[in-house]
Amino acid sequence: MTSTTESTRELLLSRIRDVADYPKPGVVFKDITPLLADPVAFTALTDALAELCARHGATKIVGLEARGFILAAPVAVRAGIGFVPVRKAGKLPGATLSQTYELEYGSAEIEIHAEDLDADDRVMVIDDVLATGGTAEASLDLIRRAGAQVAGVAVLMELGFLAGRARLEPALAGTPLEALITV
Repeated sequence: MTSTTESTRELLLSRIRDVADYPKPGVVFKDITPLLADPVAFTALTDALAELCARHGATKIVGLEARGFILAAPVAVRAGIGFVPVRKAGKLPGATLSQTYELEYGSAEIEIHAEDLDADDRVMVIDDVLATGGTAEASLDLIRRAGAQVAGVAVLMELGFLAGRARLEPALAGTPLEALITV
């Protein structure tokens, strides 16, 4: 549980729009674009995530493609620490470390520039939503393979009914998972 106030949680949740039947029938998509368009809400989100980075001693932030980039970059600036993108395979130039992970309907692969992290780094993973936990789990593997330490995972919203937290528990190895909102 974070120190994010209930009023901040209510503000953030009020700016997240439910879109029925997107991207396919039966799915209710959580659209964060209204939150991003509201400077008060976006600032509150950035401040809350930057506070988590400070509390957990992060020295770098990893943002997960694609909406994680939107959240993580301003948090890194606010916290005064570096930002390292985790991208879909084939999107980063030069040497990368890659990690394949399973999806409910196949597999995917993400990559990171290993030289952007070192053994002294404590890395906070930031993303918009924790759903099934597959991408977050793969990013933790990449961070550790790059030689860095994991400070924790922070997300705007956790979809509790998808059990991503349970999937992530072994990979977290005792590091915190912080969700500002759980639905």
